[in-house]
Amino acid sequence: MSVIKAADAPRFELPGVEFTGLASPSRGSADLCTWRITVAPGVDSAPHTLDRDEVFMVTAGTLRVTPDGPELSAGDAVVVPAGEPIAVRNAGAEPAQAYIAIRSGFTPKMADGTAVDTPPWAR
Repeated sequence: MSVIKAADAPRFELPGVEFTGLASPSRGSADLCTWRITVAPGVDSAPHTLDRDEVFMVTAGTLRVTPDGPELSAGDAVVVPAGEPIAVRNAGAEPAQAYIAIRSGFTPKMADGTAVDTPPWAR
């Protein structure tokens, strides 16, 4: 069993988004990755795709996960199928938070199709 204490969980920053790494291969989970995101108000990220389904579970605030998707509130969840564009947007006045789950070993691609490395919060 692997325990990831909140105080010890690694944190990573992209402009306006904080990622808190939870389960991943380097933290004891061979098959599943999970992390928490905190999205600042006004953030509208660039789209990307993944080669595996990704699940977002919103726990605070409001969040849009796909460019044309619905606005989600605390308690809502969405499954983004592999290959669908993902673009996180927080149009609210407060930070939004969500937990994410995806099978490990996924490959992200930028909007132009360029594959990038697995992000550090999922390694």
